[in-house]
Formats: sequence, structure tokens, C-alpha cells
Amino acid sequence: MTETLSPDSALLLIIRSIPSMHDESTARWHAPIPDAVPVPGSDPAQPEPALSRLLLAHHRANYDLWHTEDRARAPHATDAALAEVKRTIDQINQRRNDLAEQIDARLLAGLAPQGLPNMRAELHSESPGLMIDRLSILALRLYHTREERARPNAPAGHAERNQARLAILIEQRDDLAGCLIRLWDQVLSGERCFKIYRQLKMYNDPTLNPVLYALRGEK
Repeated sequence: MTETLSPDSALLLIIRSIPSMHDESTARWHAPIPDAVPVPGSDPAQPEPALSRLLLAHHRANYDLWHTEDRARAPHATDAALAEVKRTIDQINQRRNDLAEQIDARLLAGLAPQGLPNMRAELHSESPGLMIDRLSILALRLYHTREERARPNAPAGHAERNQARLAILIEQRDDLAGCLIRLWDQVLSGERCFKIYRQLKMYNDPTLNPVLYALRGEK
């Protein structure tokens, strides 16, 4: 199924639904049943629109990154295990950044037929893809904070502390989700514009990382 983007109510609905999509997929991936943890876009019988598939794949990258980084913090992890985890983190982080750029590219492709964004308008310092990345991380923090609030046999005051943290996280996500919607409205009206923020990571590129190309005898 091919998604035809247009700056209309259908696309705005996708943008508005991002927090709920993040929450639903986070809960599904944490479920104890293996079948509840699908790889985004892996089921050809259930095709998803291109943008929705990118959003889900991007959130899955952050989900994988979160739990891989937890492994690196294990107090008794061996040096070999930590080295393997570091390599995995680099790979997932590259996937996460690539997908954030692809989200921006997909949004820009949908705007182009309407002559948008207006590149003479004020440039927004953060692209929608990067704002969505922050929303994704906030969804993970919310899930795990709720988990900690309900943890049985936790020390005294633990639930109260996490309830206070939860209130802050909810406010921050509501603020950011509102900013994303306002940015999109301003882009549609020609008041603001955005560009893809190319992060141009070097550490995974064997032609740019000195450690990697030195292994081939290059200087």
C-alpha cells in the first residue's frame, strides 16, 4: 500500500496520533508474549502507510536502544560483553538517526506538490523528525516511570517520587506534542519552514572513522 501524503486532515491525524502510537507499541513490545513484539513492517498481510511505518520503525529503534543501553549498565558485565553492547548501540543509534531523517524526507515529499514549505519563511531550528525522536524517548520514560511507580516491594517513598516524575514527563510530552502540531500548522500556512537536519555520523563509516580505515593500512 502506497501512502499519498498531502498537508490535509489525514496527515494531521497521523501527527496527532504519534503519542498514542508510541504508548500502544511500547506496551505491546513489553508484553511477555513473543508474538506481541513484531518487527515493524514485517507482516505483508498487514501493510501500513509509509509514514506510519517509518514512525513505528523509528520508535522501535529507540525502544531497542533503551534496553541495549540498560545492558551496558549491568555492574558485573564483562569487558567482552560491554564491547559487544557498544557496537550494538552504535548500530541502533545509526538506524534511529537514519529513520528520523527519512521521516523528515517523507514529510517534505508530501509538502512539495503544494509548493511547501515556504523556504522564505522563518526557519524552525528543529525538524519534525527530531521532535518526533524526542516524543519517542519521552514515551519510553513514561512507560518505565509508570512501571517504577507500581513496583511492588519498592523502598518507602518510591511510588510518590515516581508519581512526581510522571507528572513532569506528561507535561513535557504534552508541550512538545502541541509544539509539533503548531509547527505543522505554521508550515502549511507558509509562516515557517524546516529542513532535514543531516547528522552525518562518522563513527560507523569505514572511510571516515580513523580507527576503521587504519585497520586497512590507510592514513
